[in-house]
Amino acid sequence: MLPNLFAAVLLSLCGQALAAPVAAPDATGATIVLAAPARRIVSLAPHATELLFAAGAGDRVVGVLAPADWPPEAARRVHVGTAAGLDLERIVALRPDLIVVWPYLAPAQVERLRALGVPMFVSDPREPEAIADDLERLGRLAGTAPQAAAAAAALRESLARLEHRAAAASKPSVFYEIWNQPLYTVGGAHLISAAIRLCGGENVFGRLSQPAPAVGVEDVLAARPEVIIAGTDDAVRPSWLDGWTRYRGLPAVAHGNLFVVDANLLHRAGPRFVAGVEQLCAVLDRARDNLR
Repeated sequence: MLPNLFAAVLLSLCGQALAAPVAAPDATGATIVLAAPARRIVSLAPHATELLFAAGAGDRVVGVLAPADWPPEAARRVHVGTAAGLDLERIVALRPDLIVVWPYLAPAQVERLRALGVPMFVSDPREPEAIADDLERLGRLAGTAPQAAAAAAALRESLARLEHRAAAASKPSVFYEIWNQPLYTVGGAHLISAAIRLCGGENVFGRLSQPAPAVGVEDVLAARPEVIIAGTDDAVRPSWLDGWTRYRGLPAVAHGNLFVVDANLLHRAGPRFVAGVEQLCAVLDRARDNLR
């Protein structure tokens, strides 16, 4: 019963232990200030769940958005909704002192939670460096700054190594296919586009400002990518990827450069993004060999 939610939130806030305030900015530029480090956190995005656990705050996570498939222990937390919608009463019953949200999920429901006064941290990394930043910020809010700083440093080191490896390599043009019907790709501001650049490739639709624009087959043919990459769960090769073989004049087809990477890694702005970038860089290395 939503009228009773205010009382539950007040009980949560009053029950915080006395401690020094903590603060961190989020993706909107707002500074989130907590009277004490968060002890009961609800995560409303899979990548946010992974970030919280990597930041050392896994034992503070009391609710997660399903599916919460990484790390394995995240699956044992209370499920408070899916991408289709949130269970507001269950969320408030968990008495969170911090909710971590992704700005594109159930915005109307998120605003109802915000109206109750529950502190919210918006996580929306658009660049690899922003993932490390979120690790550190969530660590500050959860009181696990040392663990979070170590995880962020390791992530930055891995990304720098990959970028250095690709710095002197040729720059093949890439079409990244998210889905085939309708045909979706990534624009220049998307995190995946940043990964392509880091690996030394060039997104043929990088000029587009939309994060995930729909394009036509004729647009892809006109762009003449040298590499086509599909992202799927567990890197299972989809039948629609090989549908491009009908266009024999397409450079990617002519050189056998149709590849697949694991969307669970590359499509999530969490700590495993580095593993997804490693896959992507390896794919582009193979593509360069085929183009010689």
